[in-house]
Amino acid sequence: MRRWIPRSRNRAARRPRRALTLTALLALGAGLLSPPAAAAGGTPATPAETTTATAAGTGDHCGGQCSDILPPGADGNATLAEILAHRVLGTRPAHSSDQLGPYDGLVAGYPSLTDSGLQEFFNDASFGVPEGQVASVTRPRADVTITRDKKTGVPHIQGTTREGTEFGAGYAAAQDRLWLMDLFRHIGRGELTPFAGGAAGNQELEQQFWPQAPYTEADLRAQIDRIAAAGERGAQAMADAQAYLDGINAYIEKSRKGRYFPGEYVLTGHVDAVTNLGTIEKFQLTDMVALASVIGALFGGGGGGEVESALALLAAQERYGAEKGTEVWESFRQRDDPEAVLTLHGGESFPYAGKPARARGTALPDPGSVTAEPLVHDRQGTAVKDAEAPVTTSPRLRPLRDLHGDGVLPADLFSRQHGMSNALMVSGAHTASGNPVAVFGPQTGYFAPQLLMLQELQGPGISARGASFAGVGMYVQLGRGQDYAWSATSAGQDITDTYAVELCEPDGSAPTTASAHYRNHGACEPMEKLEKRNAWKPSLADSTAKGSYRMQVYRTDYGIVTHRATVDGEPVAFTSLRSTYRHEAESIIGFQMFNDPGYVTDAASFQRAAGHVNYTFNWFYADSRDTAYFNSGTNPVRAEGVDASLPVRAEAAYAWRDFEPRDNTARYTPDAEHPRSVNQDYYISWNNRQAKGYAAAKFGDGSVHRGDLLDSRVKRLVGKGGVTRASLTRAMAEAGVTDLRGEKVLPLLLRAVRGGSVSDPAAAEAVQSLESWVDAGARRKETSAGSRVYGHAEAIRIMDAWWPLLVEAQFAPGLGDGLYDALRAKLPPDEPPSASHGATGGHAGSAFLAGWWSYVDKDLRAVLGEEVRGPLAAEFCGGGDASACRETLLTTLTRAAATPAAQVYPGDEHCEAGDQWCADALVHRPLGGLTHATVNWQNRPTYQQVVEFPGRR
Repeated sequence: MRRWIPRSRNRAARRPRRALTLTALLALGAGLLSPPAAAAGGTPATPAETTTATAAGTGDHCGGQCSDILPPGADGNATLAEILAHRVLGTRPAHSSDQLGPYDGLVAGYPSLTDSGLQEFFNDASFGVPEGQVASVTRPRADVTITRDKKTGVPHIQGTTREGTEFGAGYAAAQDRLWLMDLFRHIGRGELTPFAGGAAGNQELEQQFWPQAPYTEADLRAQIDRIAAAGERGAQAMADAQAYLDGINAYIEKSRKGRYFPGEYVLTGHVDAVTNLGTIEKFQLTDMVALASVIGALFGGGGGGEVESALALLAAQERYGAEKGTEVWESFRQRDDPEAVLTLHGGESFPYAGKPARARGTALPDPGSVTAEPLVHDRQGTAVKDAEAPVTTSPRLRPLRDLHGDGVLPADLFSRQHGMSNALMVSGAHTASGNPVAVFGPQTGYFAPQLLMLQELQGPGISARGASFAGVGMYVQLGRGQDYAWSATSAGQDITDTYAVELCEPDGSAPTTASAHYRNHGACEPMEKLEKRNAWKPSLADSTAKGSYRMQVYRTDYGIVTHRATVDGEPVAFTSLRSTYRHEAESIIGFQMFNDPGYVTDAASFQRAAGHVNYTFNWFYADSRDTAYFNSGTNPVRAEGVDASLPVRAEAAYAWRDFEPRDNTARYTPDAEHPRSVNQDYYISWNNRQAKGYAAAKFGDGSVHRGDLLDSRVKRLVGKGGVTRASLTRAMAEAGVTDLRGEKVLPLLLRAVRGGSVSDPAAAEAVQSLESWVDAGARRKETSAGSRVYGHAEAIRIMDAWWPLLVEAQFAPGLGDGLYDALRAKLPPDEPPSASHGATGGHAGSAFLAGWWSYVDKDLRAVLGEEVRGPLAAEFCGGGDASACRETLLTTLTRAAATPAAQVYPGDEHCEAGDQWCADALVHRPLGGLTHATVNWQNRPTYQQVVEFPGRR
């Protein structure tokens, strides 16, 4: 096993250690030491029970060829004593960080990877725990056993009854993720600040999420009632969910009595360390809906933003005139670009949300009339700055505040685009064994602990191992069954629309944009006002002063009000409506089917199960014979002529077909119209477009996409034949350390620059450096494991500095400031690893999802006279003159070459200014009291499987 070298060099780690006073440590840690294994896990099993519980799981047809990994580790809970010991001594609970080393090690180890060497970087994902590898066996009740293995500590749950199986799943989830689950149920209810403190980031986060799902308790209960009434599977799902919550609550009660609950409850003032008085609220079914709504908002939505799209269109029309401006806007929109990389590459067409031949009902705001709907009211109190915060003890007794800065979660968690996941699958016709091979997994961000947790579930009607979102893990959501495996990537197709509702006054007077009534089927009806009042007080974890505020939104039959404006001089409110609104929890039926060995027996049955998931996901399936793909999501059937990219009038003629506002239901496109396939030669997905005709929901899905990095590599493997698990993993890992701009756009840029002599010495040196980097593969990778220095570091610095300069110089003069800024608001020009983006903000791993690489590529090729399919509607670089364009590139390149590293990589709380490797590196965002080592950047799934089934049932 390769030795793993911890890479923590953040500022906190460099601070001189300060000794805690013994009195402070005892006062806060009294009674909260880690319990004996039996106490933490329930009733210890007898030797006979241990043998039974740890025997290899029945029905396992993977033959040792299924592997997975989820860093940093399985254990995501820590008592107060463990948190304090971590802060003082640097220790961590067992299995809280042991998967980070193997995950990080693949960056250096992938070039020489073999099938037998996969075990160095992945864990065996076989069912059961082998004899001699049992770490603990516990029975929280008579009909379920939880076995944890020595290597990873993953819970293997074996139930003799279905209820017991689900009870055990909940109990194990609470053992591993109780604090995290509590955080997210409060986010889902818009109540993070009362729970975790009033830090600015916490306030911003709940302000971003709550308007997306501002549910009352009745709304949450209505979702449960609908599922329970949805036939036998719905009733079973609610019974499973209740048993799961019963397991969580049993652990809460036991851990309170034993005083080994997560220490964050003490640090946030929920439980007194000395008296043990306080509250850890038990979970209820409505909490499950709140959690599901958070997950759906993060990873399973798509579309929206039509007001901003309309503003970009208006700016284009102002710049170029109505006809030409619309053409320019459409070319940047790139709904169905003919050069885009597609998951289904056989030419199949699945028309959805495309540009109508003649748009009807479009409601463009009058220029300058749009204002965002205010959300926050009655704010009282202010945040105390760190420098002003009273320090009554060592800073190490304020771990959450120190670790979280402005909040326990990144403030832009919901507002940023999220690059979830990738998938690579090759059919058996092109593999060495004749069986399909898959390497796939979700990229859910880097948190400590992870949002996902690993588990194995074995019980009546349930047989699966894999990852589940903490708090809704009654089923494995991504993983493997007895003879098949599955995974997903975020699809993001357009299931969210913006409506312009006509405002009115009930007394017949003239309305204004501030009116709280709207026209609905001819009647002037009141909007429903929903409020959330939040207050907080200081605690050890949060030095924020006492404060409170009120959030307020207006709800209509056409969704939540987001903006107000005038359209043709008449006041309107723009609303946002997504098809999954009021239905976030209903995907539970599809996940139940995935776990049922009696239901999923082949590719076709898996596709049917995936059709019951209403989130927008790309689903991938592999067994010993077949590969399959299916795009899920409740795609509303829009009225003829409606342009899904722009706001539409809130009238029956333009609403979704069969729209019923009371429950937010409509007619949805049937499964046959969703992109789907069986046994294509290979599949790749990295949040790219699915198929021809299936319109992109966001700007910029054109000729260059990070999916190209996977597609080119897997295509070469398939062309050679004999694909193995190792070779497919190597392709994934190599793409994961490659700079998209460097591989796909830089050769064109250099060709343009080399169109004449480069006389300036600095520019010539920069060109040579960049060419060497391209020749070496444009990797962002260390010179050697542990060096913390990139090979071709100068070229990478120049590229990082050059890209934003060249984009602005290439496009801003032609577009004009107004249109350039409007397009940047829809699509940021750049997203390198060192940028703050993704689900965890900075140091997020996922990179190159959204940027102007297609625009630069298409425009340069057009200016150079090369063929372009789906070109931009105008030529921008140098005003369309190749010589002037070349001069623009050289000028910006010279500026970039002179930009010091400290300016390109300005530094943050984790890195010193100018530290290129650290600027890119992965930092697991702490959601509790533990931190983890900083590791290499790699653009890779958080949880990942490598699978190849040699046989089947």
